[in-house]
Amino acid sequence: MIVKIFRLLVLVVWLSLLPALTACNTSPLPISDSLERIIQRGKLVIATDPVYPPQSAKVEGEIRPVNTRCSPTEFTANQFTGFDVDVAVELARRLGVEPCFATPYWDQITAGNWGDHWDIHVGSMSITSERMEIFYFPQPYYTSPSAFFVQQDDDRFMQPADLAGKKIGVCLDCSYQYYLEGSLELPGVEMDFVVKDPIIVAYNDEMAALETLSRGRGRLDAILTAEVSGADAIHSGMALKQLGEAAYNTYVSVAIDRRNNRNQLPFVQKINELIQEMHRDGFLRECSLKYYGIDLATAAGQFDITRLGQIP
Repeated sequence: MIVKIFRLLVLVVWLSLLPALTACNTSPLPISDSLERIIQRGKLVIATDPVYPPQSAKVEGEIRPVNTRCSPTEFTANQFTGFDVDVAVELARRLGVEPCFATPYWDQITAGNWGDHWDIHVGSMSITSERMEIFYFPQPYYTSPSAFFVQQDDDRFMQPADLAGKKIGVCLDCSYQYYLEGSLELPGVEMDFVVKDPIIVAYNDEMAALETLSRGRGRLDAILTAEVSGADAIHSGMALKQLGEAAYNTYVSVAIDRRNNRNQLPFVQKINELIQEMHRDGFLRECSLKYYGIDLATAAGQFDITRLGQIP
């Protein structure tokens, strides 16, 4: 009798646990594919710079849409503006998801190992041999001439080579710093390092470097930056001028973390297809003309992405 009662109790307990066990057995497995996760989540989280006009800039005072999928720590599309922003928003639109923006520091982005904090970086990152070890680079979306800028009334320098041994501002851990160090390697580009023994002054915020140079006071003799960024600074009223022609030209791409534990290749392939599509239908050319007044996109669309050997 005792045995029968015990068996009955076990049966009752097992039946009470059955719904929970069934739910556990039928619950979806963790998503290991990045693209699938993004589509299912309904948003693309994009890392970019909040103070890097005309590429990207945060718009103050804009109110978030009430129905946004963006988390409280992320920004919605209407809260940002710029060339990179328009590209990122268009990528999200073609994926069928909402764009949400994150603003980590540049050195956090370039270090990789993003985890699930953001999905992609759309922030004018140049393709370099060193970065290819950390990131996947789809088809570049524009080309970026890089140039030296000095104070408007500074007549000491006639050409970039005259900056030898001078204090030159650059963004921290970016291609401009590598160029001044003589270590920059660009796929398919032969480099000519014309400035010898510069004193490199690195900034987390490139806008701060431009403002410092514009104000003078001897802290900087020059700055190396994107030609379009220097031109935008001059247009905004900074007392600067470009020194000579562009020092070199880079191909700029979105970046996707290679060290993510999820399967990234379907996502990389999809983004590559979308950017090539945006070249073919003229979106990127029109976007470049809108923000820069010149076509910086067409040459990027002609870049042979198979040379990088990253995308099957």
